[in-house]
Amino acid sequence: MNDTERANATFVMLCRNKDINGVVASMQSVEDRFNHQYNYPWILLNDEPFTEEFKQRVSVLTRAPLEFGLVPSEHWVQPDWIDEDRARSGRSKMVAQRIIYGGTFCIIRYRNMCRFNSGFFFQHELLQPYRYYWRPDVKFFCDLQYDPFRYMQDNDKIYGFTISLLEWEATIPSLWSAVKEFVALYPQHVDPQNAMDFVSNDGGATYNRCHFWSNFEIADLDFWRSEPYQAFFDYLENKGGFYYERWGDAPVHSIAAALFARRDQIHFFRDIGYRHEHFQHCPQGDQWVAGRCSCDPNDSFDTHPDSCVNKFESLFS
Repeated sequence: MNDTERANATFVMLCRNKDINGVVASMQSVEDRFNHQYNYPWILLNDEPFTEEFKQRVSVLTRAPLEFGLVPSEHWVQPDWIDEDRARSGRSKMVAQRIIYGGTFCIIRYRNMCRFNSGFFFQHELLQPYRYYWRPDVKFFCDLQYDPFRYMQDNDKIYGFTISLLEWEATIPSLWSAVKEFVALYPQHVDPQNAMDFVSNDGGATYNRCHFWSNFEIADLDFWRSEPYQAFFDYLENKGGFYYERWGDAPVHSIAAALFARRDQIHFFRDIGYRHEHFQHCPQGDQWVAGRCSCDPNDSFDTHPDSCVNKFESLFS
């Protein structure tokens, strides 16, 4: 495919040198199932410099342009104004509740990652030339017969997902209160044709915990760069919930897309089969056949009690 037919888009992965085996598996999966036909570029970001071994291992996987970027420390390190005693207390509470990524040093890194993916990755200099991105930290099961980036562009979509599920309430106890405060202060940012009914069962009084799983997301970078989202992230940032609690980029992105975009600008890529431990989405019927999918069609999170796919689809029924 020539450049005039492609969207202005890139793959982006946040990874560490020690993640090399997983990165190689994800990249090979994407290249084999899709990108060998399109050669969309890759951007790999790290909070430490990539080793030469890492660069060599991934460079043989693709003919597409490949760039390596360093995350600025101000976009990664816990801000000085965060009350560390309060943050430590919150982490200890989550450890006692046996919440994954609740405490310990490596979990501070997890919070750094959630904050970076929520408010800073799209500001990185390497992403500035691009309009769309795809986070593919996953295993792909099916061939893609079309270009999802062009689908996003041609159909005015701002966010695409394949798995949606319930967030762990103990990680976000005050997030929805902050969202309601923001909406009360900036009602002009809420789209009249929003998807509030995806994230709330009572018109916005409470959060039903539904969110799109962001380890797979295809989205419009200009949406995150927009005034509504920038104001939203800044408001959440000032609350400190990324560190005092464990606010994830998945619910932050999902709530923003649900409130600040039209509901028809969010797309469920039901024909893209993928797995990210411990859940997977497997296409069904003719889509499973057409994609030469290797997954078991009887094993798909869509039918799990904690899936929010039916909730999303009810927006259009």
